[in-house]
Order: sequence, then structure tokens, then C-alpha cells
Amino acid sequence: MINRLLEARPFNAAAAAVCAVLLAYAYYSQFVVGLEPCPLCIFQRVAMILLMLLFIAGAIVGGGQIRSRIIAGLTGLTALGGASISAWHIYQQNQPAEEWASCGGDLSYMFEVFSFWEALEMAFTGTGDCAEVDWAFLGVSMPAWVGLWFLALGAVGVWANWRAARPPF
Repeated sequence: MINRLLEARPFNAAAAAVCAVLLAYAYYSQFVVGLEPCPLCIFQRVAMILLMLLFIAGAIVGGGQIRSRIIAGLTGLTALGGASISAWHIYQQNQPAEEWASCGGDLSYMFEVFSFWEALEMAFTGTGDCAEVDWAFLGVSMPAWVGLWFLALGAVGVWANWRAARPPF
């Protein structure tokens, strides 16, 4: 019973469910509450979707030393990437208003008007939209909460999958 509970599959399934709930709240905030996501918010969502897909893959194909280690590594990299985007977003939010870049429009507009690389550069240099704090809980902005979730989910994903890759003794 204890060995069954410590397998990676239940951890991966639970982590995928957490990712789905976080994404559902992001879409609720957008479509029901009316908070428009900035380009960095969109990139954080993409990273969360990738993380969720990795957890789903771990829940489905779990087991096996090589597969578990690959899932652990990719989960860690994806979570760090998402946390890095969140950190950059937090940095943008903490800049003085005079230093904000001018608003470049939403992400779909940037990709329509500019080349892929120009739009990507504009998204990561920050727009006025990215610097605004529209939502906070306990004094912490949404990108900071998302960054904390990336770190927590990444730690769980790496721990559970790397542990599952150990040979039994």
C-alpha cells in the first residue's frame, strides 16, 4: 500500500489536476472577471499548459528508469522556464511608471503586425500592460502566485519522477 502511494503516477495526476485548476482560474479571470492577459501572462499560460502535459504524460506512461528521468528533467526545465517568465513579469511590475515601455497592443496584434522575433522581443521587454497590477491576493500579484506554483509543481514533479526512476532495493 505504501509503495503504491509513493509511485510517481498519483503525484503526476494530482499535479496535472492542479495545473488544470490554475489554468481554469486564469481563463475565468479573463472571460468572467474581465482581466485581459498581457503578453507575459500568455507565455506563463503556455508554460503551465506544457507543464500540465508533462504531468499527464508522467501519469500515463509512468514507470521505467529512463522515462521517469526524462519526465523529471523536462518537468524541472519547464517549471524553471515558467518561473523565469513570472520573475521577469514581477520585475516589470516593480519598475517606476516612467520607465514602462509604451503599450504595444495585445499579443495577437503584435504577431500580426511584427515578425515573430520582433513580437517576442516586444513581449519580453515589457509593455505598459505587463507592468500593471490588476489583481492581487494577500498583497501578492498574480504573476508572483503563478511563479510560486511553478516552483512548487516543479519541485514535486522532479522529486516524484526522479524518485520513481531509482532501482528498487
